[in-house]
Amino acid sequence: MVKINKVATRVGDDGRTALGDGARLPKFHVRVAALGSIDEANAFIGLAAHFAASGTRAALEHVQNDLFDIGADLCNPQRNVTKAALRLTETQVEAIDDLISTHNAGLPALDSFVTPSGSLASLYLHAARAVVRRAEREIVEVAFQDPLTPAIIRYLNRLSDLLFVLARVENRNGAPERLWEPGRNARARDAGEP
Repeated sequence: MVKINKVATRVGDDGRTALGDGARLPKFHVRVAALGSIDEANAFIGLAAHFAASGTRAALEHVQNDLFDIGADLCNPQRNVTKAALRLTETQVEAIDDLISTHNAGLPALDSFVTPSGSLASLYLHAARAVVRRAEREIVEVAFQDPLTPAIIRYLNRLSDLLFVLARVENRNGAPERLWEPGRNARARDAGEP
């Protein structure tokens, strides 16, 4: 499906990039930005996987492959595609739902938000989650301009939830998660504490 002979092609030197259908878009176009955010999320997920326990790592490797599928889907707009393009499927969304249920099963309920903290794997997962949220916003913007595979938006919405759950799982291995304490710093200042 993909053949890469040459890495430095120089075709992007004019500030535009080519899509799978041959269209060339400026590199600031929201579709190109979304592709970049997906790539950035994948890089953070790879970092998290490096530091994660084996169960988390397996889930993250599954996700990394799906993110390449999303990139392939986004790279081939649904308009004017003459060949069968790779599209994200509802089955892939369901698999993310299953991973969330499996990994969340042993976690205690929360009574506050969790601040990004704890182990390296957890921190990278929180960073990836934030990037996935940005990618989701960009892809929703694309969807308002062009037809888009609906499963992509659902997948990314679920993926940020999965990354949050996996960050919590990783902190169960000895790195405590810190909870948000609403107004804590204001109360401390009012009480004369540093």
